[in-house]
Amino acid sequence: MTVEQKSRQIIEELSKVVIGQEDFLRHLLIAFLSGGHVLMEGVPGLGKTLTAKALARAVRADYKRVQFTPDLMPSDIIGTNVFNAKEAEFYLKKGPVFTNILLADEINRTPPKTQSALLEAMEERSVTIDGTTMQLPSPFFVIATQNPLEYEGTYPLPEAQLDRFLMKLYVNYISRENEDILISGYRGNFIGAHARAEELTAVITPEELEECRKEIAAVNVEDGVLHYITGITFATRQSLQIMLGASPRASIALLLCARTAAAMNGRDYVLPEDVVDIALPVLRHRVLLRPEAGASGLNVDNALMNVIRKVEIPR
Repeated sequence: MTVEQKSRQIIEELSKVVIGQEDFLRHLLIAFLSGGHVLMEGVPGLGKTLTAKALARAVRADYKRVQFTPDLMPSDIIGTNVFNAKEAEFYLKKGPVFTNILLADEINRTPPKTQSALLEAMEERSVTIDGTTMQLPSPFFVIATQNPLEYEGTYPLPEAQLDRFLMKLYVNYISRENEDILISGYRGNFIGAHARAEELTAVITPEELEECRKEIAAVNVEDGVLHYITGITFATRQSLQIMLGASPRASIALLLCARTAAAMNGRDYVLPEDVVDIALPVLRHRVLLRPEAGASGLNVDNALMNVIRKVEIPR
């Protein structure tokens, strides 16, 4: 079965519990199939935790959740060696990072020292404990969440940490029609959304996931599209509205996600439209606006769209 068919099945399954968020789910799946990680931002109550749990069920993956708090230590995430007095030896107590899908809930509530415990895991798919490096399970997908409104008691993610997220996704309010559909499911016998997520059917096996990723890797990217990608990232570094432009890692991320988007659209080649489709989620957390631009009411997405419109589209 093709990437197009499998991705459609996964999104249909997720939509049973995550109502009215089709674009968000599509971009989340693009990041998952591309082998990257996602930072979700949205106010409480929009289903960020539910989405992570539902995805794990739909793709038949192990799932663990860590609530990031100010007193969380790096060993609470990656694990530590514990002394067994009875056997007079140390044994490894693995942390929750040893899973397929890890939900780092409210990641900006823990100090940078603990946040950095995820750097090696996200980039190299491994962790080092007391000098011993261990590989993490495959696939390994981090979904981190943060609240955009609360700033007291939070620690902004450092640039090195942000750059390791393939995408930053905004979780927005759903339409009134979709909210009617959502709350209608709570009439009669009360069954919470998280309980319904446990009932979702796995629609892809690990072997099928590997086949999908091989199909994505075979998607062709012509020189014109490659030049278009670097044109966008280079333009962010020259924009008068942007203080810090996108890095070469952003160009790679655009390429990876554009190939996945093309495969999900049933093509074995990338179009400029695929690049534009995923440009904002891939770039919005990798650039910094100039203070005067933000003071004038401009946001990151608007500044990026201003940049993208000026880059010549290959024919």
